[in-house]
Amino acid sequence: MRAKVFVVLESVFLGVGLLVLTPSVNPTVPASSPYPSATSLQNNSVPSSSNHSRSAEPKPLAIWQCTTSWYGEDFDGHSTATGEPYDMYATTAAHPTLPLGSIVRIVNPRNHRSQVVRINDRGPYVEGRELDVSYEVARRLGFDESGLAKVRLELLEVPSRPGPVHRD
Repeated sequence: MRAKVFVVLESVFLGVGLLVLTPSVNPTVPASSPYPSATSLQNNSVPSSSNHSRSAEPKPLAIWQCTTSWYGEDFDGHSTATGEPYDMYATTAAHPTLPLGSIVRIVNPRNHRSQVVRINDRGPYVEGRELDVSYEVARRLGFDESGLAKVRLELLEVPSRPGPVHRD
């Protein structure tokens, strides 16, 4: 039992270390809009660009490329992994392993559009895809008609762990 726990912990630390320490080979692409706060993302509002300067954009914790797709009407209103109802017009996404509540910037290298989203669901469940975005995000990034896109993901924020629950 101890050996299994050790192997699992070792794998997690190795994976996180590689994710954080691997240098990016992707060129820097300027974001099309300033980075909104996690609170404004939860409220599905994006602050106006006059309130934020370009220097306010956070430096990504990690950057990688992946294939993404979108999901929409068939899932609209259904519960997500966080328990909130899925809204196909919200700026949210599903990822199989990133912690729920993580904030990522998605950049479409074909048109240089970007969108900051919050991970609130698990998926996709199709081999070869690493991210599912809401219909609205796909529309803003310009791949709503094709359904798939090669994108660059920039991990901006990972939520802190919640404190322990004390029961009396």
